[in-house]
Amino acid sequence: MPKKSSQLSNAERQPAPGGVAAVDKALTLLTCFQARDTALSLSDLAARCALHKSTCLRLLASLIHAGFIHKTASGAYAVGPEVNRLQGNYLGGFALPDVVYPVLQALVKKTNESAAYSVIQGSGEHATRLCVYRVHSQQVLRDQIREGEIMPLRVGAGGRVLVAFAGMAESAAEKPLLDQIRRDGYCAAIGDRTPELAGVSAPVFHRSGAIAASLTLTMASSRYDARHIPHVVLAAQAISSQMP
Repeated sequence: MPKKSSQLSNAERQPAPGGVAAVDKALTLLTCFQARDTALSLSDLAARCALHKSTCLRLLASLIHAGFIHKTASGAYAVGPEVNRLQGNYLGGFALPDVVYPVLQALVKKTNESAAYSVIQGSGEHATRLCVYRVHSQQVLRDQIREGEIMPLRVGAGGRVLVAFAGMAESAAEKPLLDQIRRDGYCAAIGDRTPELAGVSAPVFHRSGAIAASLTLTMASSRYDARHIPHVVLAAQAISSQMP
């Protein structure tokens, strides 16, 4: 029996509450594969998961048997066909509103401000921003934008986040701000789109890494609170984690 390492594996550092340790380790091994990995060696997998090679081999045997992992002719390991089948099932049943609305509602409840999910509409110099989903706060003074409304793309926290991560053309005047947004991972702005309003926005990404939308919290400029920033970033990440 191999001597237990004093270093915790990735699965042991973040176990599922009430879960099964062996299942945690197997799933962690599956998540070691990144978008550009065609196949990984046993050493690569063990290093990424912080597991003994002998433990990885036992987990791989079960994953290969179930079709989640495929062993290549060279002896490396690749994602198996069962993952593709489950992805098809996920995409077939994926409903964006069911993912977005609970996150927006939770954000509004936490901050007592309004939240929106917006996407780029059109292309080039005629591109605009479309508010797709919106949850209003109970504040009397609030942004009155509604679902389906079109807004300028290059002003406002939500629009600037979309431009920053969409790979669009940037003017010399815009570039410093957009570079800062890319470094920070969010945009906080007061009076940018409308003098009376402030906003905090973070990007939502597809699994491929392409920008999907901006998630924006809006409030009266007088109520701007930088403590909302981490809540917005975490909310955007929560949606990104469920995107196809």
